[in-house]
Order: sequence, then structure tokens, then C-alpha cells
Amino acid sequence: MSGDTHRLMAGTILEEDVELTLGELCRHCQVEADFVVELIHEGVIDPITPSSPRWTFRGHCLTRLKRARRLQRDLGLNLAGIALALELLDERERLYAELARWQRADRETE
Repeated sequence: MSGDTHRLMAGTILEEDVELTLGELCRHCQVEADFVVELIHEGVIDPITPSSPRWTFRGHCLTRLKRARRLQRDLGLNLAGIALALELLDERERLYAELARWQRADRETE
């Protein structure tokens, strides 16, 4: 087991330099490769090099794939619904981060 895979299993924060194969991604998320391929076609996750015959993925794809799987399982969303829900969740997180920056800047000027 590689150090990167061990870090994933230990529950540490995923770093961008972590690379997972399609098989590792599927095992960690307990999904079939077909589901991952469909998510790639929907633009939900992206392989590092899409044209490569052997896809690898950044660590953040693991988190995104787990979230997509929960949306499908818990809410019964189809692929288009998953893509839209993730887009909206990403936008919400971006707006919260922007609001936090504004609030910090406001406190610094007081």
C-alpha cells in the first residue's frame, strides 16, 4: 500500500498531490467504474489526463465522488441532478468563503 493510499485510509486531509487510479477511487467509494465514467461525462469529476488510457484522479475527486454517491443514494438523484446539486453546493461554499473574507476585512478596518 502506497503512502498516499495509507493517508487516505487514515482519514487525513486529502492533498492535491495525491493521485488515485480508477480502481482505487472505485474501491474507496464502493462504486462501479461505470458510475465514475458517467460522472466524468457529466463533468462532475475529471481525470488528471483525460486522453490517457489509464486515468488517475486528484485527491479532491474522492471527496466529490463520495458526495455524488450520497446524493444518488439518499436523494435518488439522477446524474444530471447530481451534477446540478454539486454545482450549487460548490457555489454555496464559495460564497461562504467570500463572506468570511469580507467579515475578516471588515473587522480589520474597525
